[in-house]
Order: sequence, then structure tokens, then C-alpha cells
Amino acid sequence: MKNTKKTAVVTGGAGFLGSHLCDALLAKGYRVICVDNLMTGSLKNIAHLRKNKDFIFKKHDIIKPLKITGSVSEVFNLACAASPPHYQADPIHTWQTSVYGVHNMLELARAKKSLFLQASTSEVYGDPEVHPQVESYRGCVNPIGPRACYDEGKRAAESLCFDYIRTYKMPVKVIRIFNTYGPRMDAADGRVVSNFIVAALKNKSIEMYGDGKQTRSFCHVSDTVKGILAMMQSRSDFHGPVNIGNPGEFNLLELAEKVMMKTGLKKPLVFKPLPADDPKRRRPDITLAKKELNWEPTIKLDQGLDSTIEYFRSIVK
Repeated sequence: MKNTKKTAVVTGGAGFLGSHLCDALLAKGYRVICVDNLMTGSLKNIAHLRKNKDFIFKKHDIIKPLKITGSVSEVFNLACAASPPHYQADPIHTWQTSVYGVHNMLELARAKKSLFLQASTSEVYGDPEVHPQVESYRGCVNPIGPRACYDEGKRAAESLCFDYIRTYKMPVKVIRIFNTYGPRMDAADGRVVSNFIVAALKNKSIEMYGDGKQTRSFCHVSDTVKGILAMMQSRSDFHGPVNIGNPGEFNLLELAEKVMMKTGLKKPLVFKPLPADDPKRRRPDITLAKKELNWEPTIKLDQGLDSTIEYFRSIVK
């Protein structure tokens, strides 16, 4: 009997966010082809899926063209190191992933006549002069700074996506993901939530870069995945970009206090210099997501931190 399941390709599928997206697609009855070069992704994140007959893993770097046999309904491009220590470790490869990689995946989607979703980032807004950030804001990005490989790479990727829409009338959708956290985060990825939790569980002082008054919004991974799926299922002439994030805004001192309270850490904070081009304020305006996707996050930070801390307790020794 012919397989009638839809096939989805998820690049970056062995990563933190990508592995949760693979879970969700399989739960919806998809056949999933997970593509990852394992530079920052991990086979541990998808170990529970390897025996699923509808799950296929391909180790591949998307800076090279990807060959897939058979039909593909949807392509979700999540491939790219997303934390500053990781994307700055090999900035040229980060840029190649964001530009050559996106071009290769757009070409795959065009050949397969697939829907295509590009996971862009709130980093396209840079250190914003507009707050909260709305999709029409063009950003304040340093094109030659240490974060530019990621920030400008993602901006170039968005440009390429919209050129494919205009040139080929392709069904391309672009989302801008704000800080996402939850189980399966890499304990050593350098993101603020994982940094704080891991330090606390090891009974070490939390390191605070800057004065801690810079703000972020934190969206639980389950909410982010729902936003991704809602965008892919949105009306055909809606391309975005659209913000996917939690509009709850917290400064980093507040986050540290919550982590310390939940873990029982008593050690004082250690303050360090703020890295170059680190944004001072970050909060999404999700008016467009509410209107077009009927989506908004439901998990509060306190609730999400509980599940994230529990996950890290299971892996931190």
C-alpha cells in the first residue's frame, strides 16, 4: 500500500528546538526527515525517535545541496548555531549556513514544490531603538561586529526568502523567533537560561554580564513549536515575517532571582563586562501573530522554569 503520509524535512532537527518540532510533526502523523550536521545538535535529542519507522535521520551540512528522494510537503529550515558562543566559534560557517544553506534549502523546496519555513530570529532587530519590536521595524545591527555573522546572516536569509517569493511565487514563510528555553537545551550552549540554571545546580555563583538590567522575553519551547506549526498552516498569501515569542519582559536580575529561589542557590552574583553589541532590551510585539495565526504563548516563565530546571537536574552532575 502506498504511503500517504506527508513528508516534512526539518533541518537542525537534532537541535534543541528542532527535536521538539520533530516530535510534534510525528505526533501529527507526518513522516519526518531530520537533517543535522551535529555541530551543535545532538543524537541524544532524537534518541527516542530512532526506532520510529516514520523518522529518518540524515547527517548533512546544508551549506552543500541536499538530495531527498520522493515527495516533500514541507521544509522547516532551523539549521544554524543559535547561541553566541556557538555561532561565534566559526563565524564564517555561521554565515555560510545562513546564506548558502538557506539558498540550498529554498532550491530543494522549489524542486519539490514544498511549503518552506525559514526560522529567522529576533537578532535581526539588533540592539533595538524601537520597543517592543514590531515586524515593520528594520533594526539596528552592527554589520561588522562579532555578532554580525549571525545577525546579518539571518537578515540576508530573510532577503533571499522574499526574493524567492517575488521571483518564483513560492509559498515561503518567515518567522522571527525570540528567546526560547526548555528541556533539551544544551547545558554548555552559553544562553542565559541554561547558564543560570546549570551554575545554580552546580552550586556555583551565577555570572551576570553587564548590570543585569537588560531585558529579554522567554518563550517555552512548546509554545514556540505551536507558533511554528501555526505559521506553516497559515493562509497561502501570508509570508510574514512574524514574531514568535513571549511578550512577558524580564530583566536578567529578575531571571537570576527566580532561578536562585527555585534551586536554593545562596551564592552572590558575579558581575562581568557586557559583550559587544549585546541588546539592552528585547520584547516582541505579537499583535500580528495573534491576528494571522491565532497564536500566543500560554506558559508563564515560572511554570516553564520548573520543567527546565527538572530537565537539567537529570543531566547535570
